[in-house]
Amino acid sequence: MAQGALKKVSTAGKPKSTGGPQAGSARKPKTLGPRPGRKVIAPKNAGLVMAKTLNKRVTASLIVATEKAMASKAGHLELLKGGKKERREKEKEAALAKAAAK
Repeated sequence: MAQGALKKVSTAGKPKSTGGPQAGSARKPKTLGPRPGRKVIAPKNAGLVMAKTLNKRVTASLIVATEKAMASKAGHLELLKGGKKERREKEKEAALAKAAAK
């Protein structure tokens, strides 16, 4: 044959572990309870900490401003707060209060 003879697969070899107490004795025994998660190491540089908190605040304020702008433009959406509908309701309430005060 051009490829050569097939190699014989031996079935006799070392026995597979059954998972008993001797198997894998180098491993730690499994402990019950919560498993440890990822550990977040705080940066040593105080400037980096300040920059991160500032970035969080700026990002949050940008998101709030964007949502308000979208709500004011799309006033027919009841899901968004600060839309035209709420503004008109406030104007009506103010007008009623003004009329009641006279």
